[in-house]
This record gives sequence, structure tokens and C-alpha cells, in this order.
Amino acid sequence: MSIDPQTQKNISKYIAHSRQAVETGKLVMAHEDYITAVNRAYYAIFYAANALLATKGLQRSKHSGVIAAFRQYFVKTGIIEPEYSRFFGVALDERHAGDYELDYLDYESANRHLENAEQFLNRIERALSEEGIAYE
Repeated sequence: MSIDPQTQKNISKYIAHSRQAVETGKLVMAHEDYITAVNRAYYAIFYAANALLATKGLQRSKHSGVIAAFRQYFVKTGIIEPEYSRFFGVALDERHAGDYELDYLDYESANRHLENAEQFLNRIERALSEEGIAYE
């Protein structure tokens, strides 16, 4: 797949943001900040999904738009497995709950979301590589 240089830069930035979000999530786990860990897990998924959407010029800023486009163009078409759609949806719900409900998140939940986010990122990186799209 051939993409223009600016899109290539944007994909690299999305992937870098995603990696940073995962790493930040891991760091805050050590301080028992589970709300922030889940928030970072969600944003890692959000940025990685936008990296893939950018390959088709479909990146979005609205959360609902990113998940809808990701599902429509990558999950429903069979390019990405449905489990990654579930990771995205659950992370969105948990991030929202963590922001607004007291005593909602615990270590196990936050750790699971970070693991899912890392798997999601790895899957998106693999999809990009399979399409011959380089990123830093």
C-alpha cells in the first residue's frame, strides 16, 4: 500500500502516542492509580486504531467515530479479529466508568486493560507491517 509522507508521519505519531500511553499506564500502576492506568490503556487503543484508520484517510477525533470506523472498515471486513473490537469497546466503557464512579477500578481490572491495550497495539503494528507501512 502506498501512502503519502504526511500520512506516514501521522501513523508514526499515533503509534508513538499509543506506546507512550501503555508505558505510562504501567508506571502509574506502581502508584496504585488504577483510574489513570485504565485511561492510558483506552487511549493506547484509541491512538493505535487511528493509526490504522489513517491508512485509509479515515482518522477521527471523536471517540465514537474512531470505534465505529475501526469496526466498519477493519473488523467487519475481517482484516482485524473481533476480539480487538471488544477490547476497544470495553476499554471505552471502563475509562468512562473510572472517570465518573468512585471505587470502581482495582489492580486486576487495570492490569487486564493494560494487557489488552498492549495486545491491541501489537495487532495494529502487525497489520501495518502486513500492508508494508513503515512506522517508527
